[in-house]
Amino acid sequence: MLPIRTSRPALAAVALTVSLTACTAQAADGGPSGAHASAAPPAKVTVVKKTAGSPVTVTASGGTLAAVRVVDADGGVLKGRTDAGGTSWSSDRKAAPGTSYTIEVTSRTADGKESTSRSSFTTPEPDKVNKLTLAPGKNTTVGIAQPLSIVFDLPVTRKADVEKQLKVTTSNGTEGSWGWVKDYSGRDRVDWRPREYWKPGTKVTLQADLDGTDSGGGWFVRDYRTGFTIGTAQVVKVDLDTHQLRLERDGRTVRTIPVSGGTPGGDKRSWRGTAVLMAKEGTINMNSETVGLGDAYNKDVDYSMRLTWSGMYAHAAPWNAAYFGRANHSSGCIGMSSENAASFYASVNVGDPFEIKGRETKGTVAEGNGYGAWNLNWEQWKAKSALG
Repeated sequence: MLPIRTSRPALAAVALTVSLTACTAQAADGGPSGAHASAAPPAKVTVVKKTAGSPVTVTASGGTLAAVRVVDADGGVLKGRTDAGGTSWSSDRKAAPGTSYTIEVTSRTADGKESTSRSSFTTPEPDKVNKLTLAPGKNTTVGIAQPLSIVFDLPVTRKADVEKQLKVTTSNGTEGSWGWVKDYSGRDRVDWRPREYWKPGTKVTLQADLDGTDSGGGWFVRDYRTGFTIGTAQVVKVDLDTHQLRLERDGRTVRTIPVSGGTPGGDKRSWRGTAVLMAKEGTINMNSETVGLGDAYNKDVDYSMRLTWSGMYAHAAPWNAAYFGRANHSSGCIGMSSENAASFYASVNVGDPFEIKGRETKGTVAEGNGYGAWNLNWEQWKAKSALG
């Protein structure tokens, strides 16, 4: 059932007060049981119906709260807890925007009598709704350098409020941290990376309880869940000075391939540092004009493995065969023979790190240009968390 929508109520907090009158003992003739008998003081229950983004609170005076139940129109329960004195209850979650809630409160008066009251309210519809994109995909197996990455559709100016709602759990207690970066698309992004490369077999889950959270650029109106597993420990080491690529598995070199990197002396140079294999894209069309290199090339390229958003790939480059293992003569990508590219493509996994070095490079892969978080040391990365 969809949430009940109503016209937009005022944004200020509204208090609903319900007076619960206690029962009075009666004599057989219908009068008071004693000359001076009187009713126990009534319990007054106050439900504070705040706008979206705030907890729902319930208080009692002249008595205590025996039970509080808050349910949305879909039957979802807004759980909460009562304080030690039993006079105040607060929901664990914030009220979500554009949502109707029904509140049932059972209070207990000083003489032990109980009474139940019911009320309801609807929060305003959000002006803007923020959404997000998660990587890696749910239930996937990825390499040891893959971060948990969240890209937001709308700006996030309240980063601490959002980060508080993001809970990462690992099967082996992996230490890690969130870090906020600007994605290559220009959108806000937050990545969670471990202190060191993941251990193979680690299971990772994300619980993003964002429903009812204001990002500053828009409201979240749902929660998100995802999870993935870390696969084989593989590292790709690329030396552009010796023009060699080595695939290491579990610390042992299992493959060496002659390659050719970006041409020295200009914009065609390759990036250095640690890049993470973002996607295995197969055969794609590469057009140099899309990455600001004029009309240098426009061709279909086989076994394409994306390393950055700015267009650096590892791929088959048979037209460059004369330079493999000898010189860097590409437009920035790491090229190899079609035969080597085919077997290498089959061996690597999304999330495998490519550790690239070379004197004639144009700089280090930035955090938002693909997954460049590994180019910061641990203290630098932790400093990017909005929670300190």
